[in-house]
Amino acid sequence: MAPKPITKNTLFYGDNLDILREYVPDESVDLIYLDPPFNSSRNYNVLFKDESGKDSESQITAFEDTWHWNGSAENIYHELVTETSLSEMIGAMVTLTGKGQMGAYLVMMAARFLELRRILKSTGSIYVHCDSTASHYLKIILDGIFGPENFGLFGNCRASESGSTASERPGRVLPVFRSKRSRSSFSPWRSDAVKRG
Repeated sequence: MAPKPITKNTLFYGDNLDILREYVPDESVDLIYLDPPFNSSRNYNVLFKDESGKDSESQITAFEDTWHWNGSAENIYHELVTETSLSEMIGAMVTLTGKGQMGAYLVMMAARFLELRRILKSTGSIYVHCDSTASHYLKIILDGIFGPENFGLFGNCRASESGSTASERPGRVLPVFRSKRSRSSFSPWRSDAVKRG
């Protein structure tokens, strides 16, 4: 089925798996930067400010980073183990982690990684921003989808303290570089190469 056309400046709101499947054609994207939920078991809120710019007590939940093994997770799991090449790997991961929060998170991520591989051009690259909560599992899933030979970088850098405290963002932020083929170019970022104003 051909994807639905996207008009310029379109903002999608909702589950990105549905959007990827319905709107984004095969091999149409050069670069993907993914900053998914980390399975932190927290709710993240949007805080509002009043007219003077002071924080207001009003807030709404932006998203819940809590995963549950429910009918949706079971359906995606069934799809992954019956209709994809990830069958054995996903089956083993869910056996290892159980049909709980981590299992649901990994199933959700695997389905989206498969779609991201589909839309990535053969010369494209994907960067996945994750933390130590599930990075080791995500790397295995990425190896299964993109191939271990297309692994480029597993960074290890301290999260920025601006906007959050160390107690709010424990551990490290781990950007992972992947490509669809092993000959993709990658130039690591160097802090001394950044011109400071």
